[in-house]
This record gives sequence, structure tokens and C-alpha cells, in this order.
Amino acid sequence: MFTLVHLDTPPPESLKSQVLQMAVDYFSDISPLPLTPSNPLYQLYQYVIGYELHLYLQAMGSDPESSAQLILALDDEDPSQVLGFTLYLPSRDDPEACTLPYLAVQSSHRRQGIARAMLQRVSTQRPHVELACAVSKVTLFEMLGFHVLAAQGPHVLMNTREHRSNGLVAVQDLAPIFQSKEVRQIHAYLLKQNGKQAMSEAEDERDRLLDQMAFQAQALVKERFPTIH
Repeated sequence: MFTLVHLDTPPPESLKSQVLQMAVDYFSDISPLPLTPSNPLYQLYQYVIGYELHLYLQAMGSDPESSAQLILALDDEDPSQVLGFTLYLPSRDDPEACTLPYLAVQSSHRRQGIARAMLQRVSTQRPHVELACAVSKVTLFEMLGFHVLAAQGPHVLMNTREHRSNGLVAVQDLAPIFQSKEVRQIHAYLLKQNGKQAMSEAEDERDRLLDQMAFQAQALVKERFPTIH
């Protein structure tokens, strides 16, 4: 079994490191760009998602109205162990709304109600929950109470209600991360390790994946709402 903990300030380092490790381990599950390990850019995007999550956790509590909130599922037998986490971003303008960028559960503890319980806890705080996911995750989130609203680039926009909130959410700006010294160093290492042609092919593969995801998202929404053009 598990216990849920709701944090609005940064978690202790031991728990934070486990959350960040889960983001890296389950990159393909939770990333908006689910590259596979065979793509040379995989390591680069792994670092980016871990660093983005680190920034959200670091800024927790800086603005009680809009900074990230964290739900942790801890092992009842060993509360030092994180079994799952959900990070959500409250809307500053709508006290009922939030956006959910990250949810992950340890593979050894899936199908035990952890994800559902964490989402229910989020909903008690902010019942108007929005997220964007790949088509492959739509059925899962529908089972967890979300509705398909629209296609949004390579993703499907989903919500616990059948409409979006008008409130604004403070999301992390990824541009400084991609321009950071660390990311440039990782890219230079990957370029040296794989060669210019392999990296160019990896970028083409990434772009094709995004195009394919966008096509799938549009197709699913047209299937669900055939009368809307």
C-alpha cells in the first residue's frame, strides 16, 4: 500500500532525487517528445526533462498562487521510497484550475491505483485539471476521468471538464535550458560520439515523430468529433 503526501515547498533531497530519477527512467512515458533510446538525441532530451523538473521543484513555494505543487505516493512499509509522483501547476487566475505536466509511477507498482489516487488528490485541490498527452495515452487518461477536447500540435488536449479554463498557468520556459552550457556540452559530446550525419538523421527522426504524432492527434479528434471542422 501507499500514502499520499502533498507538498507546496521543495521536497527533501532524498525524495527529490528519486522524483528526478523517475523522470529520467520513464522519459519515454512522460516526455512530450517520447524518443526511444535508439535515437542519439535521447540522452539530450532526458537531461532536459530532468532539468525542467528540477527547476519546477526548486521554485516550489516561491509564489503560493502559481508555483508547482507535488503529490508523492510513498511506500507504507518504507516511507523513504517514492512509488509515484504528480506535479501540477495551479492557475493564478482560476482557483479551480491547474495544468498537469508530469505523472509517473514506478513500473513495479503500476495497476495498483496509485495514478488514480494521485489525480483524485489533485482534483480535491483543483478540480479543473488539464493535460496534453500523446494519442497512445488518451485511453489511460479517459479511464482516469479526463475528456478529449482538441488536438494541440503533436498532443491531445484533455481535461476533467468538457471545456478549458480561461485561467493562465506559469509554465517553465525551455529556451534557456536548451541554450545552457550543460546542454551544449551534451550535444557536443553526442556529436563527437555519433558523428554529424547520425545527429542530422536523429533530428530528422525527431521531426518525423512530431509530424506523425500531430497527424495521429488530429485523426483522433476528428474521429471523436466528426461534425466539428
